[in-house]
Amino acid sequence: MGRAMSEKQRKQATVRTGQGPERLPRGEFERRMRERFFDPAFDNADAQIESIIEAAWDGYAHGRKAPRTCKAGAEFADPEYKLSVEWLATRDAIRAAQSAQAEATRPARILLICASPRNDKTCPGEISKSLRLLQAARDMVAQGGNECDVLDLSLLTSEYGRVIYPCKACVSTAMPLCHWPCSCYPNHSLGQVNDWMNEIYPRWAAAHGILIITPVHWFQAPSTLKLMLDRLVCADGGNPDPTTTQGKDPELAKRIELDGWNYPRHLAGRAFAVVVHCDVEGATALRRSLVDWLTSMRLVLAGNAAAIDRYIGYYEPYATSHEALDRDTALFEEVRNAARALVNEVALQRGGRIEADASLKTPRDK
Repeated sequence: MGRAMSEKQRKQATVRTGQGPERLPRGEFERRMRERFFDPAFDNADAQIESIIEAAWDGYAHGRKAPRTCKAGAEFADPEYKLSVEWLATRDAIRAAQSAQAEATRPARILLICASPRNDKTCPGEISKSLRLLQAARDMVAQGGNECDVLDLSLLTSEYGRVIYPCKACVSTAMPLCHWPCSCYPNHSLGQVNDWMNEIYPRWAAAHGILIITPVHWFQAPSTLKLMLDRLVCADGGNPDPTTTQGKDPELAKRIELDGWNYPRHLAGRAFAVVVHCDVEGATALRRSLVDWLTSMRLVLAGNAAAIDRYIGYYEPYATSHEALDRDTALFEEVRNAARALVNEVALQRGGRIEADASLKTPRDK
């Protein structure tokens, strides 16, 4: 368990309020919702749209975040508490993924993440360089009979209904308020549905190794990647039992944390590699940031070859950046080496090798 706080510290842990928005007026709610039906194809469906808006308004006005629930059951601290059936489905998918990941007879599974928002089926009109590098890594990984799971984050920009909502930072109120998996979404009363993270969490849980290939946007991670990173905070210390906090009760969550939180690290031990590329500046800073983030969650860097930052077409025209990548055959081989190192690290781990610090207990959980 984490370090328990004194009674004085407990009394100081007050819940500060006064920032959130007031409920929208009915007219403004309808105006915003009608934006979804701007296409003239909906002009003859006004009666049906009005009926849909009325039902949605009722859900919004009454705050029906999770309209379909069931009793938690005996495995939870409060068996009678009603949990979202959608949250339970994601929790069950993660459990199944973790069970499969632990089976020694299954092939190694590598999650390959293309973090660029670009693809040729939306506004940029061409594929990303990140994807081309990922394809080289994927081909290498597959040669050894390993399973490859490609997560292309550019679908956020180009596929209907594909969305990752921003992290609400529940952890900054108290760690137990951040549930594993995240229970903030979907929020049906606010129309926040189709959250892709409900599919992404099990894919991380199923992986033995993770390879992230990303460009740099304005000296930082692209928003597609950052959204996913922030939402993975629940994998590092997140509370697997929302009934202990009665859903989202901040006072109760603070009390639980101050009594001593055990800080479960749900993805610890998985291997990783990172490839960062850009054309001008920021590659090294982002590579360091990603490595720091993953190691802070107790994932294991697959050696020096598994962390790469490179420039493609340094200060050259954007229009010829793919041609610049064509010429950089060494970069493709470096990416293959990163993938090889990742596969090797996974094989060593599955063969029984234990990291030197695996048994150590940190005196300073965040």
